[in-house]
Amino acid sequence: MASLLAVDLGVRTGLALYGRDGKLRWYRSRNFGTIQRLRRGVSAVLDGISDIILLVIEGGGELAEIWEREAARRSVPVIKINAELWRKEFLYPREQRSGAEAKQKSGRMARRVIIWSGVRKPTSLRHDTAEAILAGLWGVMDVGWLKSLPPELRR
Repeated sequence: MASLLAVDLGVRTGLALYGRDGKLRWYRSRNFGTIQRLRRGVSAVLDGISDIILLVIEGGGELAEIWEREAARRSVPVIKINAELWRKEFLYPREQRSGAEAKQKSGRMARRVIIWSGVRKPTSLRHDTAEAILAGLWGVMDVGWLKSLPPELRR
């Protein structure tokens, strides 16, 4: 098996793990609380994924550097993206007029990915987790694990 981990950066971090079949394996939100605890926690997150071969990070700055350093220690390649990249693939321009509207539409799309992947449905879905799910979906398409969006996920 091989997996791709997508991370929506923040002290409250969204995480989404995908398999080579392009389907979501799991998703979660992790509140590290502080940058210092995030520094210690990133190692544990990556240690818990034995078959990771790619890390997709949405965002940049100091938090991205923490993830990049840990990935480099494991020889895991990193792709850094911003939300606009995956949003233009999965959302209509009218759905991106405001950040709040984009987050709402992203949540709906992420729920469709969850259903399509056959993983446990959430009672609530935080926007950081939804964005990690969509960054990961962009990632599996970018590396060719999915050639195109399945009909269930198309706009």
